[in-house]
Amino acid sequence: MSTRARTPRPRRTAAPAIDEGQCRTYVPILEFIGRRWMAAILLAGAHGAVRFADYRESVVGISDRLLTVRLRELQERELLRREVIPTTPVQIRYRPTEEGLELVRAIQPLLQWSRRPAQEQERSED
Repeated sequence: MSTRARTPRPRRTAAPAIDEGQCRTYVPILEFIGRRWMAAILLAGAHGAVRFADYRESVVGISDRLLTVRLRELQERELLRREVIPTTPVQIRYRPTEEGLELVRAIQPLLQWSRRPAQEQERSED
């Protein structure tokens, strides 16, 4: 028998109830931004791409057709704004909306986390 006195454990406070439905509200936007090229296009806009050629140069490997589709999808979600400049020839500019920039700021920590070495990621999953 030990003569050492036991140290009382700190009392745990009750964890707040977690609503699974509430936790899953982020899934649709993660699925959307996780589609191929979507985050890269949005990040290119946040880093200064404006014209179609700027996006094509920034997002290496994307086809013109798919870039057109993705730009349209980002506009439909109001993450990019398309501006037509009536000059000759017509100029079209794509700029992130405030909501698009907010999404970029929100995904930055996730991007940084995903760049960690694989061994470090495995430890954090335990």
